[in-house]
Amino acid sequence: MESKKKLELWTAVSIVMFLAFLLFLAYPMFGLLKQSIMSADGKITLEQFTKFFSKTYYTGTILNSMKVTLSVTAVSLVLGIPFAYFYSFYNLKGSKLLFVLAILCCMSAPFIGAYSWVMLLGRSGVITQFLKSTLGIQIGSIYGFNGILLVQSLKFFPLVFIYMNGAFKNIDNTLLEASANMGCTGVPRLFKIILALSMPTILAAALMVFMQAFADFGTPMLIGEGFQTFPVLIYNQYLGEVGTDYNFAAALAVIAIIVTAIVFFFQKWGTSRFKFSMNALHPVEKKPAKGVIGVVMHLYCYLLTAIAFMPQLYIIYLSFRNCTGAIFKPGYSLVNYEVAMGKLLGRSIKNTAVMGIISLAIIIIIAVIIAYLVVRRSSALNNTIDTIAMLPYIMPGAVIGLSLLLAFAKKPFALGGTMAIMILALVIRRLPYTIRSATATLMQISMSIEEAAISLGASKLKTFVRITVPMMANGIMSGAILSWVAIVTELSSSIILYNNRTITLTMSTYVAISRGNYGLAAAFAAILTVVTALSLLLYLRITKSEDVRL
Repeated sequence: MESKKKLELWTAVSIVMFLAFLLFLAYPMFGLLKQSIMSADGKITLEQFTKFFSKTYYTGTILNSMKVTLSVTAVSLVLGIPFAYFYSFYNLKGSKLLFVLAILCCMSAPFIGAYSWVMLLGRSGVITQFLKSTLGIQIGSIYGFNGILLVQSLKFFPLVFIYMNGAFKNIDNTLLEASANMGCTGVPRLFKIILALSMPTILAAALMVFMQAFADFGTPMLIGEGFQTFPVLIYNQYLGEVGTDYNFAAALAVIAIIVTAIVFFFQKWGTSRFKFSMNALHPVEKKPAKGVIGVVMHLYCYLLTAIAFMPQLYIIYLSFRNCTGAIFKPGYSLVNYEVAMGKLLGRSIKNTAVMGIISLAIIIIIAVIIAYLVVRRSSALNNTIDTIAMLPYIMPGAVIGLSLLLAFAKKPFALGGTMAIMILALVIRRLPYTIRSATATLMQISMSIEEAAISLGASKLKTFVRITVPMMANGIMSGAILSWVAIVTELSSSIILYNNRTITLTMSTYVAISRGNYGLAAAFAAILTVVTALSLLLYLRITKSEDVRL
């Protein structure tokens, strides 16, 4: 009878989780679809989709997004794979520093790099003016396609490096020795053996870069100018200054979901073509990076990292410069931070902390439960819950923000403009990180340990709380830290949901930039960068690992 009760308990948990996802994810998505096919007089119509596909201005935005996103993905792979190869197979001096800086580059707020590059390479940028006045060199504009490609590639190539570093560590050294015995060494071995064995990870890294670049709202908003992308179009249709069209914005969001879903399933199909298992019983031993080749490796890794990390350093530098509006003046002071104190800094930090902590607590609880249901109590219902929970992984943040606003802004929920709806968006957006990390950790824990506890008289629920969860601690914490960093740097969904009462550090930074208060923006961004850095250092300290699963 007791066993039956426990079984009913976990079945009830599964049903509750399923209903919760139906309410907070499926229902908003259905509402979004409904809004997209409704006319002004309440009739069902496809006129919004016809409007989009009948005008080249609108279809051009999605083509622009695909063009820049595919380009960023390709450039990120070209930059990141050699970086990871040098790092994983050779002893580079200061390798730990390289690793930490690489993570900081890719986990900063999405628009901070764009803002900093405008300060460096904009029409009045420091580097632009220096080259023009000193060397007489007129460089190209940071704005438009080239600028977006530069900023996003330097931000996202570390994602490829992080993924590939973990993949290269799983390659068994005996395979490389066998290939060497057959005369396959150097560059041919890199392409024929190492990259071939790493192809599933390459495709996973490409998908991650593609999704992040496609959903990036801040970078094209700041430096796109005439090159408008799809997320910016969605924002302008819902919150634009010229005019808004909620039904059309909903139709755009539906199109965005379809596009990203197609890319996701194409990646899954590609990955299935490279199915194999591999255990690194003899891990690759790093070689000394000597001679000319060693110098080239060090130059490549350090120069690329320095360029990619330059925006964060420059932002911190600017935060201490005297500034009036968009003009930085000679001299240094704390005036920008003093202005920030009077411009919602306290509220921004408080909101970021409160919403972040509450969101993270909910994420951890849900992720642990889902991981346990999927791994220990696998069923069609639990696998469906896991699949639904991963859907936000492939959705642009603006789409989630818009769908939640359409679903819950009015009665009976009336969550519009509240902290609750922003927490809901953060949980939905960042839950997949912790789910995947917790699930991967639990799969590596032997069931016999829990069975031993039960055989000694512990109930299944007590075993779960006292034995299973503590053993999952490292996986839970590593995923939670990544979710936390993503939470504090969230922009694309927050920009649709926030107001002055719920403003965060990221939003305060963006608002200051959009209003031309560059010194104020630098102060907000510097604080945000420090928060991100401390979070990532905590991650490294907890996990003591260089295998990050984003």
